[in-house]
Formats: sequence, C-alpha cells, structure tokens
Amino acid sequence: MLKNSITKYGLISTYIHWITAVMVFSLFGVGFWMVDLNYYSEWNKTAPYYHKAFGLILLFITLFRIGWKVTNIAPKELGENKIEKNLAKIAHLTLYGLLLVIMCSGYLISTADGLGIDFFNIVTIPSVGRLFEHQEDIAGNVHEIAAYILIAMVCLHALAALKHHFIDKDDTVKRITKFK
Repeated sequence: MLKNSITKYGLISTYIHWITAVMVFSLFGVGFWMVDLNYYSEWNKTAPYYHKAFGLILLFITLFRIGWKVTNIAPKELGENKIEKNLAKIAHLTLYGLLLVIMCSGYLISTADGLGIDFFNIVTIPSVGRLFEHQEDIAGNVHEIAAYILIAMVCLHALAALKHHFIDKDDTVKRITKFK
C-alpha cells in the first residue's frame, strides 16, 4: 500500500521518513567533520560539494514530503493524552521548519559568492547573489544552530517513539517501520 490509511503509514511515507532520518544524520556528521578541514586537506573541496548536493536531494525530498503530507490522510493518532498529541504536532512542524531553515541557510552560505551550486554535474542551481552584508557568516551561524537544534529534536522524537513502544505499548513505532 503506497498511501497512508487511517491505521498506518503507507510505503511512500515510511520510506521518506527513514531516508530523511539517514540523510539528516549523515549530513550532520559530514558537516560536523567538514568544518575542521583545512585548505590542504584532500577533502576541502570534495566534502562541501557532496554535502551541498545531498542537501539539495534532502530539500527535494522534504518538499515532496510536505506535499505528500498535505494531500494524504494521516493515520489516527494513538493514545488519549491531548497535550501529548498537541506536542507531537508542534514537534513535527518544528522538524519540517528546521529542515527548511537549514537548507535555505545552506543555500545562502553556498551562493553568497555569486556562484551557483553544482548538482552532480547535472545542473547548477543558480545563485541569487549576496542579499545582505556578511551573508555567509550570518547564514552559517543560522545553519549550524538550526542543525544542532534539529538533531536535539530528532533525539526527542526518537525518545517519544520509544516511550510509545515500551511504556504505552501502542503501535506508533510499528506503523512507521513496516516496509511492505
């Protein structure tokens, strides 16, 4: 079943969820490692190239995911706690917002010099140029802070899922881990 139902997530939502998770942790790890590369490192040009290209893939996936979420039904929320349900909605919106902030700030860092972003030698995403003074520094700070907040939110998300699985003993985790 590709689409969501009232009781579980469909294959598209499930795969997008887990692909996003892997990409977020991978891009965070590479970004964390990349900031300490010096000019003489053989990875000084290569790591940012792939970080940007895979960041663009995550942007496309995220935009598709938001569109999919808006046009598809969501499984019925489990549990009775209204506060918990509202916190979950806020957390999910925050995760989407942080992803978009990180990717937009990454774009502003990468294109402040007027050059576009090369996407695997297929297409160059054009630059809008320098929009404000110290663009790469300000956008870099936003990018870094938002990335750390995103990782913290993802950890809270995972803890909430574990709480549902082990304490509440409901099907929250099972609904997003079925790949058939």
